[in-house]
Amino acid sequence: MRKKIFVSAYACEPGLGSEIGVGWHWVLEMSKYFDLWVLTRESNRLSIEPWIAKHPEFAYIHWLYFDLPKWARFWKKGLRGVRTYYNIWQMCTNGIVKRTMQENDISLFHHLTYGNVLWKVSSYGQRQRFIWGPVGGLETIPAEYSHHYGWRSRMIECVRRWSVKMLPMNRGFYSRCRKADLILCKTEITRQLIPAKYRNKAVVFTDVAVDKTFNILPLKTEKDFTKFLVVGRLDAWRGFDLAIEAVGEAVKVNPKIHLSILGKGSDGVRLRRLVAQRGLNEWVTFAGSVPMDEYQRMMAETDCVINTSLKEGAVTVSFDSLAMGKPLICLDTTGYTRYFNNDYAVVIPRRERKRVIADITTAMLRLTDADVRKKMGEKAVNAGKAFTWQHHGAEIAKVIEERIIQHLS
Repeated sequence: MRKKIFVSAYACEPGLGSEIGVGWHWVLEMSKYFDLWVLTRESNRLSIEPWIAKHPEFAYIHWLYFDLPKWARFWKKGLRGVRTYYNIWQMCTNGIVKRTMQENDISLFHHLTYGNVLWKVSSYGQRQRFIWGPVGGLETIPAEYSHHYGWRSRMIECVRRWSVKMLPMNRGFYSRCRKADLILCKTEITRQLIPAKYRNKAVVFTDVAVDKTFNILPLKTEKDFTKFLVVGRLDAWRGFDLAIEAVGEAVKVNPKIHLSILGKGSDGVRLRRLVAQRGLNEWVTFAGSVPMDEYQRMMAETDCVINTSLKEGAVTVSFDSLAMGKPLICLDTTGYTRYFNNDYAVVIPRRERKRVIADITTAMLRLTDADVRKKMGEKAVNAGKAFTWQHHGAEIAKVIEERIIQHLS
């Protein structure tokens, strides 16, 4: 008999990237092993139900939806006010969690998204057998890097460092660690910050995997430029300035290099100013935010992917590079070396800022060699076969079975 699990997935929607897409893939893969009741936002219904109608093999997932009325959330626009609204949503849905779990005799609660250790979790769910994660949010950025940010981003990093220092006094965080039966941590940094007496419940478990639906599209064999691509919301901590400065150094040696920046966000003004100041408008393009099919097309046309994030574990675009056979340049922020090695990626230690820029520059120049890219791309595709969502789903089921369900029997 399949075990029943209630899943709280505030962010969960098909056809999107980032944590919203992560929530969606986790639900689909978990549903192959468990009977799921999934609570998400009412606004996600418009994309979830048409998708389920086209994929009846997932019709047995029980979906529940909730949002505050529009008049009560007029102040929330995009990511503005998201944490406040998320916390209100958690409080308002606590009754739904309790009623659904009691009516359907569900004893296991999984808080899936958002996966930030400092954000609220259903109070009723925490009192059941409780899976928490994958969670992160405790990674900080050295002041050497944030010194180059705008004042708003510097302030955010200061608050984050202060929050980490104050963790021992954070009652909500401490309570969730105590109540959780299993804590899935995105990085080793997060696992080490779990209180020592509860760390035996914590395992490092990335939240992303390779999407096999991504197709390796035929590429043009003749190119004047080697194309590099960075993808993500334009937040300072993603380190896009490092890639821009590396381009500035690389084109002094080989001017046939081009960097496309895909995404939008609060750091866009600073990044555009940096490009202009360095005289790189010819070599750097801002593509903005695009639909998923356009993203896949740009991934297909690029030669290499760069991820300069300074504080995440492995992220979606990195696994997409495996799916599409693209060499990857990335910083090792503790989440990468579990999945990526120098056969198909250039994994750069996060050290002094100047050395990191120099390392990215060296990697870019090396990857202007088409033969090097071809060999690394082939190895990337082969490696990606072991990191698909299907494999990830089996790992999820295994860790839940071994850590939780066997102890319930």
